[in-house]
Amino acid sequence: MSRACLILLLTWTLVPPVWAADDPSIQGELRQQVRASMEQFVKDRTVNETFLLYDPIEDRLLRLELEKLHDGIVKKGELYVSCADFKDQSGRALDVDLFVLPAGNGMQTTQAVVHKVDGKKRQYQLEVH
Repeated sequence: MSRACLILLLTWTLVPPVWAADDPSIQGELRQQVRASMEQFVKDRTVNETFLLYDPIEDRLLRLELEKLHDGIVKKGELYVSCADFKDQSGRALDVDLFVLPAGNGMQTTQAVVHKVDGKKRQYQLEVH
């Protein structure tokens, strides 16, 4: 198992989701790099103005429209986390958590996970094979 996967696994299983917060110590260039990485991640996975995200809980590919990236960023171990608001093809509001790790001289967003659907929190489900 890669180090990044292990960090994500430990974060998801040991740390309660408190992503709405903002860590005021994450400032300047670091904050800009985290934000730029999230923006690029969304852009790279957007096809014909639709952000594509497989949701293992619903077992389907979601076709989402970005509404906004949240300003708040928190740090959990080596992982930086922020949220984005999307609408799906059925009009549901989805809060998607974005996970960012240091990579070389910058940051790289590695994962997006649906955190809330229509304001209702749901727990992450992980299976390790």
